[in-house]
Amino acid sequence: MIEGRVWTFGDDVNTDVIMPGKYLNMRNPAELAPYIMEGLDPGFARKAKPGDVLVAGKNFGCGSSRETAPAGLHAFGIGAVIAVSFARIFLRNAINIGLPVLECAEAARALADGDRVTVDVTTGAILDAATGRRWHAAPFPETLQALIREGGLVPYVRRRLAGGTR
Repeated sequence: MIEGRVWTFGDDVNTDVIMPGKYLNMRNPAELAPYIMEGLDPGFARKAKPGDVLVAGKNFGCGSSRETAPAGLHAFGIGAVIAVSFARIFLRNAINIGLPVLECAEAARALADGDRVTVDVTTGAILDAATGRRWHAAPFPETLQALIREGGLVPYVRRRLAGGTR
């Protein structure tokens, strides 16, 4: 269960504004975290808190296929990203590193900056804590949920190779 403050962004938020190109020489996601969303809001990482939720319009994560965009969000501690839709490569990169992403047009259009939400990634349930409004995103299949729970593809595969399946 994820509980956090909502930060809203529009349509076509590309990877260059999620993680500006000038930081691409950094490979450690923890080093990237202070610069997330800098291309749209230079003070974002000082205002946001781990567990907060990004909400956006259509085509979130479009642009280049850089893995640093979802990796920086994950390292910062963004609890989830809810959007009308995601760019295909961003979606796969987010799943691969264990960043919860949900497509739910109704919630993405209704939520506003500062709202408090509870997100259940396993069921796809999204709840606005103040108004009680509920939405439902299609949950990922169990295999992808396990991958996200493990923290991404690499930890998931390591556990499976070690014989520790869940």
